[in-house]
Amino acid sequence: MSRILIVEDETIIRTALRRLLERHDYQVDDAGSVDEATSRFKLQDYNVIISDLRLPGAPGTELIPLAKQVPVLIMTSYASLRSAVDAMKLGAVDYIAKPFDHDEMLRTVENVLNRKVAATDASPEAPATGSKSELLGSCPPMQELLSRIDKVARTDATVLVLGESGTGKELVARAIHEQSDRSKAPLISVNCASIPDTLIESELFGHEKGAFTGANSARSGLIEAANGGTLFLDEIGELPLEAQARLLRFLQESEIRRVGAVHSTQVNVRLVAATHRNLKEMARNGDFREDLYYRLYVMELRMPPLRDRGNDIVTLANRFLQRACSKMGLEPARFSEGTMEAMTQYHWPGNVRELENAIERALILADDLLITTELLGLDLEPASKLHQFERSYAYSSGDTVNTGNRREPQTGLSLDDYFQRFVLENQNRMSETDLAKKLGVSRKCLWERRQKLGIPRKSRSK
Repeated sequence: MSRILIVEDETIIRTALRRLLERHDYQVDDAGSVDEATSRFKLQDYNVIISDLRLPGAPGTELIPLAKQVPVLIMTSYASLRSAVDAMKLGAVDYIAKPFDHDEMLRTVENVLNRKVAATDASPEAPATGSKSELLGSCPPMQELLSRIDKVARTDATVLVLGESGTGKELVARAIHEQSDRSKAPLISVNCASIPDTLIESELFGHEKGAFTGANSARSGLIEAANGGTLFLDEIGELPLEAQARLLRFLQESEIRRVGAVHSTQVNVRLVAATHRNLKEMARNGDFREDLYYRLYVMELRMPPLRDRGNDIVTLANRFLQRACSKMGLEPARFSEGTMEAMTQYHWPGNVRELENAIERALILADDLLITTELLGLDLEPASKLHQFERSYAYSSGDTVNTGNRREPQTGLSLDDYFQRFVLENQNRMSETDLAKKLGVSRKCLWERRQKLGIPRKSRSK
């Protein structure tokens, strides 16, 4: 069982975080300051230390040299996000912004612990594979993806990672970084959707003292913090147009200018961007700069949705179940008969993230360490049949794009889009029974989705 020390002066946050971690079978101690932590506990006895950045007496970064080999995870508010970058320069293993999402905190802690275990297990004879081992999969799309990662990692080319939410786009960025010549330098990850529009330019490019109200001192930005390494911009489609213009100059000239500065600064940063949105369509509509889109579109990597990965679902499910059992300190659990088949038939709208969360939730609820389909909570019939309809209707209606010699469904349309279009186009000539049969669902399911999407039932003329 992993031991974690929380150092946080706000009692409510400290208590809530302790309860969260204890519910997930971590052994937790806590303190309200650096002095209390060092006087009451031996820091080397812990697997990870989670500390607030601003503490009474001394900042949380003071724990980094005192903890020695124990990783320190820094918590910070958006207002002091740039200070968190400074903390990483001092040796913090990662940072997380407050208020944090519980799932995000758990994932971050698990990633820190996994990296520590990997570093401990590494030997001089063992080849360094980085985080590529986390990209599990033997299906053709995954094998093609891994091959492309091997090729592009050796270059400094800008990479655009496309894929639905929850497919693991950040793992691709980490694999590229760790297999590149930049692996010893920082990998700075930024979720563009999580930072307010009013702060995004200052966070990325930094600012000079007095550049705006509250800018009491000059600060370097996240791009400068990644100098020599890799910058990963997740959800780049959410970036405001003003910030897009600055980012374009950075890509063209390899230089940035802090907010309020007169002179530019040269930087050496490799950019990996990711999005689940259709940037080309956004560029046509004026929601994304077309010139930036073509600057990003040097090398495109596409993460396949989980529903298209076949038996990879089995591989991932077994890995997640093993990991969850280890985290909770349980004996090995198993899936009941038929559960694997059910998982391969499910649509998985939340992709790999949904699979992992479903397995962890099922393990918590399971009796005798047996994971059943019911515990996973999968809505099997509508999801699988509607997905089959989505693909067949996409091909028949021409909503496809050319990919080499193949034709693939257009990624900009969701399952609800196909459903809505099909119903509106056919409800005048088909009965509710015929519509439901064609969609592969029950009339009850058809009615429920009508209500959800706001599609009124066509009244019959007398």
